[in-house]
Amino acid sequence: MTLVMTLLARDEIDVIESWLAFHLNAGAELVIATDNRSQDGTTEVLEEHARSGRVHLIHEPGEDLRQDEWVTRMARLAATEYGADWVINSDADEFWWPRGASLSAVLDAIPPRYGTVGAFLRVFCPRPGEEPFAERMAVRFSALAPINDPASLYKPIRKIVHRGHPEIRLTRGNHALVDSPFAPLRGWFPIECFHFPLRSAAQCEHKARLQGTAFEQYIARAPTAYHADMFAALRSGHIGEYYEALVVSDDELERGVAQGRLVVDTRLRDALRAIAAGEQPSFRLPTLVEDAEYAVEAAVLGEADVVRLQRRLDELERRLQTVEQRLPRRAYRKLQRTAQRILGDRTRAAS
Repeated sequence: MTLVMTLLARDEIDVIESWLAFHLNAGAELVIATDNRSQDGTTEVLEEHARSGRVHLIHEPGEDLRQDEWVTRMARLAATEYGADWVINSDADEFWWPRGASLSAVLDAIPPRYGTVGAFLRVFCPRPGEEPFAERMAVRFSALAPINDPASLYKPIRKIVHRGHPEIRLTRGNHALVDSPFAPLRGWFPIECFHFPLRSAAQCEHKARLQGTAFEQYIARAPTAYHADMFAALRSGHIGEYYEALVVSDDELERGVAQGRLVVDTRLRDALRAIAAGEQPSFRLPTLVEDAEYAVEAAVLGEADVVRLQRRLDELERRLQTVEQRLPRRAYRKLQRTAQRILGDRTRAAS
């Protein structure tokens, strides 16, 4: 079974070595990487690994952050040139943890009739200090803590993993496929995606500046609510305060763990330590108790999907109301019934 990972990176020097070392020891046979105008040494790291033969490197000079297009290009290349059975599309701040012996092992266990599977997104919290990110950031927000704010960095969300296909097409953020040729495997999440989006004050400001410029000048769609808040903080001169408000202090960590809002999770830290010592990282099978807790988290994610679908239905209702006066009433009611039926089907599927 051939697992290929794709990587889109720009100025990720603080994580790029760890990302490559981890995934090339976790079951990925090859990485197809697109470097987008990095200026901090990320390009040189990728070029060094490309010379080893385990990284296929693409240099992308565009400023317009065409993520959907660039990731789709890499995912198709994985299928056509490298014969990928499975593809994981990743950013440099995402680390994909298998709930089994390796990434390739858990994906190889999926029955042939299914072509996509979900992965939990685990968002790790910024922490004080100057140590490498994985040493400091061993704390994540609990998936069981209630979050209803769509602008929250920690809202429950899933990522998508798919079989290789020469005509695959990804949406923004790698959360879904467009016109998927595959049957989805629902209700099972064999991979956790550890996400480290904000790692230091300097990295947060740099990320906000790069992405904010792209959205203002090149990208037609609106940013997510979380990104919009970060861009607003940058424009108002309060990006430092924005980041510091998210940093979890030692006192907050103690209270959060006691209340069940925060979870101490050292798995990535320990894996990177093992790799640095020349050892293979250990991916142990979860215990029965851990699997039961994981099932509860899966239910929470399903409920969050229903809430998001309801928000979309409400927004669609509002849009339909604005065009009601311009349509014959019979046509309007037909559109309304169609929208409700489609979203109702998706709600049942999510549950």
